Amino acid sequence: MPSTRQPDFEDLHEFVTFDDPDEHRTWVFDVTFLTSNWTCIYGQGCHGVLTEDAPELEHGCCSYGAHFVDDEDHEEIAALIDTLTDDQWQFRSKAARKGATRKTKSGQWVTRVHQGACIMLNRPDFHAGAGCALHLAALDAGERPLDWKPDVCWQLPLRLEESTDDHGHVTSTLREWKRRDWGEGGQEFHWWCTDDDAAFVAAQPTYEVLRDEIVEMIGETAYGLFVEFLAHRKDWTPLPHPVLRTKADRGSR
Repeated sequence: MPSTRQPDFEDLHEFVTFDDPDEHRTWVFDVTFLTSNWTCIYGQGCHGVLTEDAPELEHGCCSYGAHFVDDEDHEEIAALIDTLTDDQWQFRSKAARKGATRKTKSGQWVTRVHQGACIMLNRPDFHAGAGCALHLAALDAGERPLDWKPDVCWQLPLRLEESTDDHGHVTSTLREWKRRDWGEGGQEFHWWCTDDDAAFVAAQPTYEVLRDEIVEMIGETAYGLFVEFLAHRKDWTPLPHPVLRTKADRGSR
């Protein structure tokens, strides 16, 4: 019997698809999100991802620690953690006892949680202020924070999904990270940034704001193809992000 469930038009996104000229790969881009004006508002109104509103904690999305994608990700970040100083990391002495990371029962490496959030997260009472110690250390070294953080941390709120068909052709989809991507726990978040118009305040489109992150995930060639596509569609207006679209719709009722 066919489903009678109605599609969620309030979460409607537009995607563009094209083949990579140099690879056996098809790229799929979430045009709606990438051309929106989303930006990270950590420390500027971010409510955090706990089960209740807690902007004063300045946890951002660090409340539950970071999950490393593989051993290589863990080894690279662990080496960087060893270089941090007391001036950069509030809980350095605490981590010296058991380490900043641990392996779960399922065999996955994660950062430890200390006092209700990732042990790498400096809190508001730290002399250098709240924020990721790795982020601070990267800035001190004159380097990009994305080169110092676990993959999951610098990639948010982008998500790259890849699938391979029976003929070896790869389809790579770059899209907005949604609540469901966190698993069951994501639905318990009191707040998630891509659900709220408060985070859509950048002066530039998201594909420019997150240029370095996107290029790191998909490469210069694919990023260039996407930008070229947009340049040739100047007479075309992408669909507004659902959060902003819904707000406009409410105002017109």
